[in-house]
Amino acid sequence: MADGQDGERAVAVAAGVDYGLAPDSELELLIRSENTTFCHTDAGSGLRSILRVHRRGYHRLDQIESELDWLAALHNETEIVAPVVLPARDGRRVVTVPVDGVARHVVRFAVIAGAHPDDTALTASDFAELGRITAQLHRHSLGWRRPAGFDRFRWDWEHSLGSRPRWGRWQDSAGVGPDERRTLAAAAALLARRLAEYGQGPDRFGLVHADLRAANLMVDGARTAVIDFDDCGFGWLFYDFATAVSFVEHDPRLPQWQDAWLSGYRGLRDCRAADEDMLASFVLLRRLLLLAWMGTRGHSVESRTRLVSYAVGSCELAEAYLSSASRTVC
Repeated sequence: MADGQDGERAVAVAAGVDYGLAPDSELELLIRSENTTFCHTDAGSGLRSILRVHRRGYHRLDQIESELDWLAALHNETEIVAPVVLPARDGRRVVTVPVDGVARHVVRFAVIAGAHPDDTALTASDFAELGRITAQLHRHSLGWRRPAGFDRFRWDWEHSLGSRPRWGRWQDSAGVGPDERRTLAAAAALLARRLAEYGQGPDRFGLVHADLRAANLMVDGARTAVIDFDDCGFGWLFYDFATAVSFVEHDPRLPQWQDAWLSGYRGLRDCRAADEDMLASFVLLRRLLLLAWMGTRGHSVESRTRLVSYAVGSCELAEAYLSSASRTVC
């Protein structure tokens, strides 16, 4: 295929049999990032749906099921608009396709109407909406009684930048030479100390979306839906702010965007001074995570378009973090 995604496309087609989809249906590649996502238009019914082909070996089946458990709870217990799972003919929410002895997992979702906000024209209103939705998710996750066996990634220090970094080491990313490594290592050491001081108490560490940015919103008139829960897991609650400013941390409007995000959040849930003081730390944590991620995900749009300059920008952010007496982004 011209898009180079023959393997993932073949997995999607094979899974389509279990979903009862016509074999000659149209599959349009939407995005290849952590997973590969297609828009499927059924040749028989004309119905459109989304097929998410999970990356090989990234999530176990039970972890995917846990994500879908949270989505189901959000539908049943909140007003949050989130993806709706379309089960296979036998009722399974996840279809597993064996490929060369490796299990490949596929989930089918209903299409959500709307469009992503324009990431080149983000406004304070966009960030206020992100803050409001984040507060809704936090309020639900902190009060939700999770089902037995619920298991998702942990975005703690060990699995982010520590001894078992899930997305790889930022030190190995393109553009990180000796000078960059010294600057970033000093900032990472300060970050580690501040996160340790902040701690992981139940009021500040829990189930989070972990990628709640404008690119993962679908806006349809007055309705806003949140999508892509694939990274959801256990982390610091206000790490979700850092994900909202992913790739725009350098923008001079960031102080206004932070204020807007906090205003939206505080409309539904408290953000204490101790939490606000950690926002800059979470921004740096996210930045170093993305630097590592892009170094190991060369196929992604973000890596192809941003990686060359990303290490330089990360050093500028790290130097500001090291030199500022304040812990806030502003």
